[in-house]
Amino acid sequence: MLVLNRKMDMQSSRRPLEGRAAIVTGSTSGIGLGIAKALAEAGSAVMLNGFGHRDDIEMQRRSLAEAHDVDVAYSDADMSQADAIRSMAEQGTRRFGQIDIVINNAGIQHVAPVESFPPEKWDQILAINLSSAFHLVRAIFEGMKARNFGRIVNISSAHGLIASPFKSAYVAAKHGIVGFTKVVALEGADAGVTSNAICPGYVWTPLVERQIDDQAKSHKIPREAVIRDVLLKNQPNKRFASVEEIGALTVFLCSDGGSSITGAAIPVDGGWTAH
Repeated sequence: MLVLNRKMDMQSSRRPLEGRAAIVTGSTSGIGLGIAKALAEAGSAVMLNGFGHRDDIEMQRRSLAEAHDVDVAYSDADMSQADAIRSMAEQGTRRFGQIDIVINNAGIQHVAPVESFPPEKWDQILAINLSSAFHLVRAIFEGMKARNFGRIVNISSAHGLIASPFKSAYVAAKHGIVGFTKVVALEGADAGVTSNAICPGYVWTPLVERQIDDQAKSHKIPREAVIRDVLLKNQPNKRFASVEEIGALTVFLCSDGGSSITGAAIPVDGGWTAH
């Protein structure tokens, strides 16, 4: 039993985020859920956030906690509402004692030409994709600086570095996230707080899979043509990134190994923005 306990202690000590606590917005599915799983596997307590069926979310929460022996909580905070975001930060602090890691991942999309882009959609996209990151960082930044440790990772996009037509609000918000990331990096640099942006191209998620099927039907072309000639047209490696790749990069940035990486906008786009 002593040998077994010692082995378990050694395994635990190798988890790079053991004893940390994280909030991951937009984490009940897709990239956010993949990041939450990676953080939990690395030893961090995690607060999930997002929409979905209550029973499904509770099953995810319990499964994550049991699989990785970490505390996992859930907040249904609406990321378009500043008060709800502040309440989520307070809830996480009460639950975990402190928040060491913030992952701003929540986001929505709408595609339309500028002249017909609905103003209410513009406002909603900027609120969820950009302003939510400000409100959450603002709520936890002082505590991070006081403890001389913090990790902030903002999920931007390849569209935080370049533009595509018909995505004015999304591109504006994602460019804004990159700029906000740099400001927070400068303000936290002498207090052990890092701030970085991950800029994915297309990532394989259930949402992207549905987009492929929808476009194949609407354009009457094969799925393979949608993938090659539409979605991955600008990605030289012609493959989707995986949520596991995004999660692994996030864990590294949040670990001791990422201590000197701050203010960076890191493409994970198969060479898209290398053009």
